[in-house]
Amino acid sequence: MKTKTKCVIAGASAGIINGFFGTGGGMVCVPLLCRWAGLENRIALATTVMTIAPLCVLSAIIYWLRNGIELSAALPYLVGGMLGGIVAGIVYGKISALWLRRAFGALLLLGGVRMLLQ
Repeated sequence: MKTKTKCVIAGASAGIINGFFGTGGGMVCVPLLCRWAGLENRIALATTVMTIAPLCVLSAIIYWLRNGIELSAALPYLVGGMLGGIVAGIVYGKISALWLRRAFGALLLLGGVRMLLQ
């Protein structure tokens, strides 16, 4: 399978996961961008953020049009998330790729365990 086709499949998978669960597309994109597109882990993580952002916006618009969003409840999280994104963007280049992989794996594991226990 050609690399571009694989990347489209990875993107579609991320979009489906993001649409169903509101997040989680990165758990598909990061490993597949590394494996199929040959990106280094650090670049794959940053590329995934760029890829997931429009998917989140699209999903949010669809949910909003279907009256599925409580905007007043979301705004404080949006502000905090933007601040966290700024901090992460500044600190990102100072953290080793090994620790980024470990942190990403731990986050996936924690999220999976949490979902299983709820």
